Amino acid sequence: MKKNAEDLSGYNLRLYIAGQTPKSIAALSNLRGLCEKYLSGRYRLDVVDVMADPALAQRDEIIAIPTLVRCVPEPIKRIIGDLGNSDRVLTRLGIDVSAKV
Repeated sequence: MKKNAEDLSGYNLRLYIAGQTPKSIAALSNLRGLCEKYLSGRYRLDVVDVMADPALAQRDEIIAIPTLVRCVPEPIKRIIGDLGNSDRVLTRLGIDVSAKV
């Protein structure tokens, strides 16, 4: 499958959660809000419930929940917590908020 330029400049994110706990729900909600505001149309988000697939969390060396992993662009970055601190999340993800009006 051929990728277009937008695919190459996008973000591939994976959020590891543990069921429907308050922190997991908050992390997913916070992340979706940030992605829609700053990355609309330029991201892919995979949500992995470690309760349903613990082997995947072990393979990816997830030691705390919730954890967000930025797979693309490289280098891989990880953020642990409910992702409520928008400035910290955006900085760790390498998202330039000054470009968004």
